Amino acid sequence: MTVAAAAGGALVAAGQTVAGALGVPGWGGEAAVEESYARLAASAMLPVSSDTRPADTTAPMDTSAIGGEQLSAQAASLPDLDSTSKVDVANLTKAARMGREAAQLERAVTTAMSHGAPKAVMYNGEALVMPTAGRFTSGFGARWGVQHKGIDLAAPIGTPIFALTDGVVEKSGPASGFGMWVVLKHPDGTSTVYGHINRSFVQEGQQVKAGDEIAEVGNRGQSTGPHLHLEVWEPDGTKINPLPWLAARGLDVTAATGSRDA
Repeated sequence: MTVAAAAGGALVAAGQTVAGALGVPGWGGEAAVEESYARLAASAMLPVSSDTRPADTTAPMDTSAIGGEQLSAQAASLPDLDSTSKVDVANLTKAARMGREAAQLERAVTTAMSHGAPKAVMYNGEALVMPTAGRFTSGFGARWGVQHKGIDLAAPIGTPIFALTDGVVEKSGPASGFGMWVVLKHPDGTSTVYGHINRSFVQEGQQVKAGDEIAEVGNRGQSTGPHLHLEVWEPDGTKINPLPWLAARGLDVTAATGSRDA
């Protein structure tokens, strides 16, 4: 009981000290102590700071890492994305178009050679082929006192003859001087003539494509040996030299050949 009384006295003294520090008015006895403890408990439960004033918005923004002014400067140094995109799209479109055209040309040349033509080229978007795998033996012009109106390509009898380019069969069969021939009319109005043939594989009015086998080399008519006699006629019927006509289109029939009459 003595210890309890001492503790009680100490508690009262402590209460007075706390009450004085808090400025509790009318301190007096145990009731005052209880009231002081109540105020202490209430104070302990308050937040550290109850200042509800708005934050100071006048301080400068820290932009040292990725600042707005840095982004603006970088954006100013970049190219015009719209212009760049347009150029890229144009280049891609052009490349795609060129790729399609190259593929189309490759298919046309491959198709023209699919029946065995020794060479094929493209001219103004059209396929042309070497008409036979023969050796150039005689050119256009005067020969033996007469006008030779074509060129001769010597080859064994039965060697395939191919349509030089797309056309329609105008003649197919017997022909004076040639024994047998095939005449093709082409879209540009020119005609090509294939003479001294052994056999024809086409009929008049038939549509043919560049590289189609239309006949075979023969030795019929006024011929001194098996060969293809090739002529080129302009739309008005004028017979022209096939050599420069073919060369202008990328076909050189004289390359790596000998020279003798057939």
